[in-house]
Amino acid sequence: MEAYCMKCRTKREIQDPQPSFNAAGAPVTRGTCGVCGTALYRIGKMPAHEGLTPPEKNASRSGKLVIVESPAKARTVGRFLGKGYTVRASVGHVRDLLRSQLSVDVENDFAPKYRVPNEKKAVVKELKQLAKGAAEIYLATDPDREGEAIAWHLIEAATIEHKLAHRVVFHEITEGAINEAFFHPRAINMNLVNAQQARRVLDRLVGYSISPILWEKVRSRLSAGRVQSVALRLIVEREREIDAFVPVEYWSIGAELRPQGEKQTFITKLVKIDDKDPELGSEEIVKPILVDMEQADYVVTRVKRGERRRKPSAPFITSTLQQEASRKLGFTAKRTMGLAQGLYEGQDVGEGGTTGLITYMRTDSTNIAEAARSEARGYIAQRYGRDFLPEKPPEYTKKVAGAQEAHEAIRPTSVLRDPEKVKPFLEPAMFKLYRLIWQRFVASQMEAAVYDTLSVDVTGKRSGSVPSGGEAHIYTLRAAGSSVKFPGFLVVYEEAKDEDKKTEEEDEMNVRIPASIAEGQKQDLVRLIPEQHFTQPPPRFSEASLVQALEENGIGRPSTYAPILSTIQARGYVIRQDKRLFPTETGILVNDLMMQYFPEIVDLGFTARMEEDLDKIAEGRAKWVKVMQAFYTPFEAKVKIAQAEMPVIKTGPEPIGRACPDCGKELVIRYGRYGKFISCGGFPECRHTEPWLEKIGVSCLKDDGDIVERKTRKGRIFYGCANYPNCDFTSWKRPLPKPCPACQGMLVIANKREAQCLNCQESFLLEDVVPENA
Repeated sequence: MEAYCMKCRTKREIQDPQPSFNAAGAPVTRGTCGVCGTALYRIGKMPAHEGLTPPEKNASRSGKLVIVESPAKARTVGRFLGKGYTVRASVGHVRDLLRSQLSVDVENDFAPKYRVPNEKKAVVKELKQLAKGAAEIYLATDPDREGEAIAWHLIEAATIEHKLAHRVVFHEITEGAINEAFFHPRAINMNLVNAQQARRVLDRLVGYSISPILWEKVRSRLSAGRVQSVALRLIVEREREIDAFVPVEYWSIGAELRPQGEKQTFITKLVKIDDKDPELGSEEIVKPILVDMEQADYVVTRVKRGERRRKPSAPFITSTLQQEASRKLGFTAKRTMGLAQGLYEGQDVGEGGTTGLITYMRTDSTNIAEAARSEARGYIAQRYGRDFLPEKPPEYTKKVAGAQEAHEAIRPTSVLRDPEKVKPFLEPAMFKLYRLIWQRFVASQMEAAVYDTLSVDVTGKRSGSVPSGGEAHIYTLRAAGSSVKFPGFLVVYEEAKDEDKKTEEEDEMNVRIPASIAEGQKQDLVRLIPEQHFTQPPPRFSEASLVQALEENGIGRPSTYAPILSTIQARGYVIRQDKRLFPTETGILVNDLMMQYFPEIVDLGFTARMEEDLDKIAEGRAKWVKVMQAFYTPFEAKVKIAQAEMPVIKTGPEPIGRACPDCGKELVIRYGRYGKFISCGGFPECRHTEPWLEKIGVSCLKDDGDIVERKTRKGRIFYGCANYPNCDFTSWKRPLPKPCPACQGMLVIANKREAQCLNCQESFLLEDVVPENA
């Protein structure tokens, strides 16, 4: 232990350190300098202070101090607590690891070195002053590991006496929940704190060990992270699957039939030839089958009527909320969590002040409080009728590994706050998210939907003679349809379909089959419908499907999904375009190096096991220092190997063949946080920069300049002329190289199926105006 010696004018080891307290009651250590004998004095709590009682302070304490994370939460909590309580916000974390160094003492049980950032010193000073005069101090931070860690850091940074500190936890900011929490305060749960510390230290060890190697060997400004690297790997591997994919041709044969004597037709699909699955690989195979089927007689051989029940989905957890908000509302994970935070912390909806509208939004449990379930059942019975209420409340089992049963699903704090009632008080995006959460929760407590199903098999075969050398084949065609018999939960909510998992069977279930259909009924063939298809490559990840993949592989936790997605995009490793995630050149390069030199870090199984270890620490089943030791020993060896063996592929900036307009030196390509940009080769003397513009192969109709892809400050992609500001052409929709067939104007991609002319507004099918190879 060291302290500054005034005589030696440097830090010296304290000889014979003695724990003590100063006049203000703060812990101090006293001793002497081992060189000159001067008395040394150091402020701060040390292990030797454990068990010592500080002197009683003369100042009398009064009042109750409550500390939360955000000002919005402080307003809502303060409203319910009323007089006698002072509520203040810490505005997030008040201590963190130093950015300028590793800040982890690897040799001393991985002890973290925390400091109060400059921007938080005023906050901590105010809290410390308030804590000195408070008789009771309540730490009401969020009910997860992050919140527990913030509460512990507040005690340490604001030197709050442990005997005065009370931890209170609530999952919704309502009067009842807050009163219940303050009636049952507890001590800080150090298991949760240590789990959060372990995650922070792990991420720091990985980032600060690997990133300098990448800077030295490859390019500056590259960085690597523990969990982000796994997410990046998934995206890069999917991109390579798409690049390597070779489409395979296949055909399907449909038949439009009409019951004899009827007007209504229906579509069937060929499913068997002579009781075998048809192998229709090319047009040459299909043509003779079509000729034979044209001559066949068709009769219904099987009619199966049934009933299918469709149960509602479980109420939201963090991952499913992010997925559904992405699919239904087009929100990024970051935006979803920001809006949900606002709904949780409280909004003024005309009830005399702010109130929390939803429960805590970082959760992996589908549990529902009994009071909330009872309220929902009463609401459903009153509004929709008893038929829509199941006899027993639905039970949803947790599917997420490590889900915490003490937590609740994301739900409205009261179903009586109908979305339409609160709509005038909420901004549009926040209202849409609240409505989504409300509908999902109410639907989850309702009766299942019931469908009438109908499946029909039609057999076709030639009745006359078979041409010489030919065979008589039997063709089985099938049609299936369903109709809603009882809507159940569907009157409130229907889950969005996963675009990546749509199948042809879904369309086949929507066939309208004549009500008079019966076994033995003869059918007239109206037409055969041969269709050519090609197998499709796997789709690129959207934010929704990536969160789903991370969750399925046990990567990350509710609090980390949105930061993971934000980080890989902020670092320029991935770009989001048309809701899909594309790896950049930088992202692919970093991933390949990580795969070669740090395979464990990007291994899905290894990362999932680390998450399990963190869960064990939170549950008190593992010691965080031992988990760190088990990880760091082999990791340190890998770092040394990479430092020695990773080749230096660092190259100088690439010239673009144009002079700097400011100083005349050559312009070059450099790489920054957000990817490529153009800079002067004379940097730092000349700081001229230009954006790197990706041409899309289309000429501007105004001045014949190149159309390039640009981004707004918020990262939204749009298209404009490279000659801006001399040319002001812009479009949110991607222009196409082919001109409009009607007026020769510019075509843009309007949606997945259509192109539209910016001049005459005429629409065309994309397949008619986009070349096949595109």
